[in-house]
Amino acid sequence: MWLLRLLAVLTALTVAGGVLAFLFTRDARYLQFAWSLFRYSLIVALLVFALMILERVAVIPV
Repeated sequence: MWLLRLLAVLTALTVAGGVLAFLFTRDARYLQFAWSLFRYSLIVALLVFALMILERVAVIPV
């Protein structure tokens, strides 16, 4: 779980860095990179949450 939190923080910092790089340079590549990274990390996060929910539901109480 700590690994997921670390990856989330690093991803947020990288997205923020891409936005800041865009604001300083006005180069659209940085903004496009930040947006792509945000979208893919959101998809991965939703998949992880879905697996966690599925794990909770799949446990058969004895």
